[in-house]
Parts: sequence; structure tokens; C-alpha cells
Amino acid sequence: MAQMIKGKTGEWEIVVGMEIHAQVIANSKLFSGASTAFGASPNSQVSMVDAAMPGMLPVLNKKCVEQAIRTGLGLNAQINKHSVFARKNYFYPDLPQGYQISQFEHPIIGTGTIEIDLPDGSSKNIGITRLHLEQDAGKSIHDQHPSKSYVDLNRSGCALMEIVSEPDIRGAEEATAYISKIRMILRYLETCDGNMDEGSMRADVNVSMRKPGDELGTRAEIKNVNSVKAVQQAIEYESRRQIDLLENGGTVDQETRLWDPDKMETRSMRSKEEAHDYRYFPDPDLLPLDVSQDWIDEIKKTLPELPDEKKHRFIKELGLSTYDASILISDRQRADYYEEVTEGRDSKMAANWIINELLGILNKNGKTIIDSPISTKQLGGLIDLIANETISGKIAKEVFVEMFISGKNAAVIVEEKGLKQVTDTGAIESLIDKVIAENPDNVAAYKAGKDKLFGFFVGQVMKKSQGKANPAAVNKLLKEKLS
Repeated sequence: MAQMIKGKTGEWEIVVGMEIHAQVIANSKLFSGASTAFGASPNSQVSMVDAAMPGMLPVLNKKCVEQAIRTGLGLNAQINKHSVFARKNYFYPDLPQGYQISQFEHPIIGTGTIEIDLPDGSSKNIGITRLHLEQDAGKSIHDQHPSKSYVDLNRSGCALMEIVSEPDIRGAEEATAYISKIRMILRYLETCDGNMDEGSMRADVNVSMRKPGDELGTRAEIKNVNSVKAVQQAIEYESRRQIDLLENGGTVDQETRLWDPDKMETRSMRSKEEAHDYRYFPDPDLLPLDVSQDWIDEIKKTLPELPDEKKHRFIKELGLSTYDASILISDRQRADYYEEVTEGRDSKMAANWIINELLGILNKNGKTIIDSPISTKQLGGLIDLIANETISGKIAKEVFVEMFISGKNAAVIVEEKGLKQVTDTGAIESLIDKVIAENPDNVAAYKAGKDKLFGFFVGQVMKKSQGKANPAAVNKLLKEKLS
């Protein structure tokens, strides 16, 4: 559903296209053997090629090509067996060559499509225009000295996949769903870690406004947005800025803007270049890239089950709701954890324990599912104790917290603390008799038609059993005794 914004002159439609720059998971750079490890001291991972020393020739990294093809397959996209590396010419202090090796007319991946999931439970297809491989630039650092900028070339030459969408995205909500789904797919494929806070994934967001049904408006590009939240905020601000401009008789400039998270606004950076401004031409140091269908087929065989396939399987085969399935597949490790826990158990109960209890306590303690002190075997053991009525659901929650803190198995905690559920009907009957004897007035009132008092009796019996009586047995026997 397109997101509309109301202005003075009626409704406006937001049109968004996105270019996502994803750093390829590979041990070395796109055209050199230098390391790509994050966090190394400045300029410690720079080869002669990355520093653009005279006479240095680029050598293409096969692993990076494989990762691009793998990603293309994961995006349901066309794999181009013939592609060409080009020089994109521009000057920037952290670009030693004075050009970037990229792909232009002949990218390695062509058109594709992905499905995004929206908060209202609906889904929508977003077109992918292309994915091309390129080398990253270095990094200029402006906050180390009052009057000088420093350059760190560690990132220079790292392989990037630029994933370009069609302008199919309508509004901030769809944009955040899109970038989240791309990140999820890349993480499942293990072609990019998606760590936006480390700069290994960032987005250029193109925003334009139009009246519903009109031609596309002039777009402004917001450069290097580095979190899902910032994508949302930047689109919300920029769309309002453009509407105000257009409604007051102004025009939107085609330009590059920056998102300022402190001031919560976009600001002009430079006028937007067109492709011809970069004077692209095929890189004379690199042969055209030709890949065989056999190699593409080999890579295809190694793909994992992707998020959407997993989601549809969880809904169809395990009977989960779209909401539960979407939460469980949003992280590959989380989905794997769930599948291990649910094997041979009630799939809905397993989903509830992971989504409501485990993710809640992990989040509270700043941990992810990989760091969970409760293993899949341990959580499965706890669910088994509820299923076979050794403990009640209420006691299970106490045991769960103890498991998280101590790392002990549920059965051990239940044994140590004497938490086994009382299922012996004789013992429960005796507790009920005591409660009835102690509350003659309430018994009379209940028999006179005050049905709501039944909950009071259940509570009293559970209290006397310290929460250990089987609730179903308590309900059944109480009804019999009170009638």
C-alpha cells in the first residue's frame, strides 16, 4: 500500500529507489591480496595495488565473483555470463587511483525480484535493476585534527556489491522492509555480514514526490545512510522537505544530500552527477569476465534454504502464523535454533517459548541467539516437562529464568527445588476439602449463583499447593466438589 502524505494541495505519493552497497565476505580485496578484516589500525592493510603505486596491475579475486553470483541467485536475478569492469573517473582524496574500478554497461547480475513483508501482514514484490561488483574507496577522517583530514586506505579496494532497486518502493515503511530483507538474504547466503554499524552495508536512498498517477518527480539522493532507522527517518524528513518546496512554487534539485542524525535533517552535499560525468570506459587492465553455466549451476547447488522459502514452509508445514514465522526466519541462527527445538514437539509451543520468553530475556541482557545460555536441547527439555505434565506452564517460567542464570537443565532445577507438579488426585482433593472447609460463606455464595467465585477457589488451592497442583485436575475436582 503506497504511503501518502497530506500537503496543502492534497495527497502526495513518495517514490523511493535504493542503491545498497554491501561489502563482500572474502578474506582479501577485489583486486589485491590485502586483508579485509575489520578494525585493524589505519593503513595497515594496504597493498601496492590499493595504494595505486605506478605499474601495479589488478588481479580479480575469484571468491568475490562467486559471492556476487551467489547473491544474484538469492535475489532471483539474471546471472550475466559476460560482464565488463569499467573505470569510473572522479577525484577524491581517499581514492588513490583517481578512478574506481566498477561495472557500468555490462554488470555481472541483471534484473531480479524480492518479496518484502509489511507490518500489516501483506507482502509486496520489489524489482532489482542490477547488481554490480566494484572496489570500495578509502575513508577520510575529519575529527582527529583541528585543521587536517586523515586518510585510511584499509577499506580501499574491498569488494562491494552495489544492489540497485527499481523505483518500486513507496514510503519509509516499505523502504525499511526492503533493506531489512536484503540484509537478511545476504546474511543467509553469507555473502555480506550486513553490519551497518561497521560500514559493511550502507544505502544511498533516492526520494522523489509526485501526485498520484503523475510521472516520476525529480529525485534527490541521500548518500551513505548507515542504519535501518536512519533510512526511515531520512525518507520521512526528505519527503516533507520536497512537498514544502513544491507546494511553495519551488523545484526539487537533482542533487546528492547527506543525512545528519544529530539535527535529524538532510542537507545538500553536491549537485548529482549523471553517468557521463564519470567518463566510464572499459578498464584496459582487466579482461571481460566470462563465467560458465556449469560454475553457476555448481554455486546454485550450495545455496541454503532462503528466508521466504523457510517462512512459507513454517506456515504451511508447521502451522505457524505469518507473524511468528516472519520473526523466526528474520535471522538464520534463530531459524536453525527453532527447528532444533521444535523437532518432535508442538511447533506452536516451541515458537511461543522462543519468541515470547527466550528473545525477550536475550534482548534484555544484550545477547543474541548465538550467545544464548540455554541450548536448543535444554529448551526442548523444558517444553517436554510441560507436555508430560511434570510442571505447569507457570512454574516453567520460573524454571526458565533459573536456567538462563545458572545454565542448568530444567529437570535438575525441578528436582532440586521440588517443583514437580502434583497430579495425584487424592492429594489435590485433600487440598480442596481444606479450602472449602475454611471458606463456608464463599461456598454458600457460589452455590447461590456467584459463579465468579470459582476463580477464588482455584487460586486458594494453587496457593496451598505452592503452585504445584495440576491446574486442569484442580478445575475438574473443584467443579465436582462444589456442585
